[in-house]
Formats: sequence, structure tokens, C-alpha cells
Amino acid sequence: MNHPSKIVVNPEILGGKPIIDGTRISVEFVLNQLASGVSTEDILEDYPHIRATDVQACLEYAAKSFRNEVYVDLDTAV
Repeated sequence: MNHPSKIVVNPEILGGKPIIDGTRISVEFVLNQLASGVSTEDILEDYPHIRATDVQACLEYAAKSFRNEVYVDLDTAV
């Protein structure tokens, strides 16, 4: 699925981080929640104004960002 309009950037919201359209929830936040073991269902319960397709759009955005083939050494990034 492709959800390009669900992820937007507004320099006046969260310093221009990519966010779910119509919210102040960043892609980064959603990814960190998922990486920490929080389920999509729990995210949706805690933030009822977003949908499962929004969470999926965050994952798609992250996957597409790696297509630039710029990798960060995790030892350096930490």
C-alpha cells in the first residue's frame, strides 16, 4: 500500500520532523514505540485519533528512507 499523503513535513510542527498528517505524532515516535515492543493495537488505543493505516504509513516512510543507501554506524550513532 502507498500512503504518501499520510506523512507530511511542516517546519512549524516538531521542528519539521515527518509527522502523521493532521497530528503532532512523528514517524520517529511511532517507530520507537514499535521498536520498544509496543503493539500497533496499543498505539491505536493510546492515540485513538490515528489509524492502523497511519502506523503502516510510518513503516513505509522509514523503509523508503533507507533507499537512499546512507547508513549510520550504530557505534557512532549511540
